[in-house]
Order: sequence, then C-alpha cells, then structure tokens
Amino acid sequence: MRIDLNGERVTTAAATLAALVEERGHDAASVATALDGAFVPRGLRGAALLEDGARVEILSPMQGG
Repeated sequence: MRIDLNGERVTTAAATLAALVEERGHDAASVATALDGAFVPRGLRGAALLEDGARVEILSPMQGG
C-alpha cells in the first residue's frame, strides 16, 4: 500500500503502525508516532491499522541546540 510517511509518499507492506516502525528500522522505544494527525502511544501502535493513503509521522528526538 502507499502511505505518506513524514511528508513523503512511500510503499509499505506493514499493516500496523508498529510494523511500519519496525520495517523502517526505528527503535520503537525512542520515537513518537502519529497517524492521520493523531498521536499514537507506543502501546497502541500494534492496534493502529494502516490504510492506503494514511498520513504517518515518525519522529525521533534531536539533540543539540
């Protein structure tokens, strides 16, 4: 399916937000996620189903200033 990930159109085989985080190689414990504009806590990512055209944000903390 095709989704918008961090503003970029990508193709994924992931069915859930948790699977997408893993597929993209992120450490699930150190990222924040949103699906279609709504924050999704880490514990709920496995139940957050992706649909074609979904808007997903995966954000990593940044250091520096």
